[in-house]
Amino acid sequence: MAKKVIHTDNAPKAVGPYSQAIQMGDLLFCSGQISIDPKTNEVFTGDIKTQTEMVMKNIEAVLGAAGLNYGHIVKTTIFLTNMSDFATVNEIYAKAFKDAPPARSTVAVAGLPKGVNVEIEVLAHR
Repeated sequence: MAKKVIHTDNAPKAVGPYSQAIQMGDLLFCSGQISIDPKTNEVFTGDIKTQTEMVMKNIEAVLGAAGLNYGHIVKTTIFLTNMSDFATVNEIYAKAFKDAPPARSTVAVAGLPKGVNVEIEVLAHR
């Protein structure tokens, strides 16, 4: 089974040596998304609500490039620099998963790339 690189200009370019996503068979492994505007490549480090909305849009773009949507996600991992942002992130995140939300882990971290406060990675199944 060959791996297929998934790329879209509607999500931020990788900020390191990795792909936006890799498809292997029916599985899609998406790299963590942060609050970068794909049109300007500018990082947003302001309020957590806007950061999370940007992250979710970037995830949606990567999924779309593979012909998938939020309903295909089976597992997510959320990385937060401050657990006091947990409720706000949940509020935005929940909008994408009205029925049968995926399995999830949330981890507090000391820092994230580009000084953002939230990063979300997903695993999806076709």
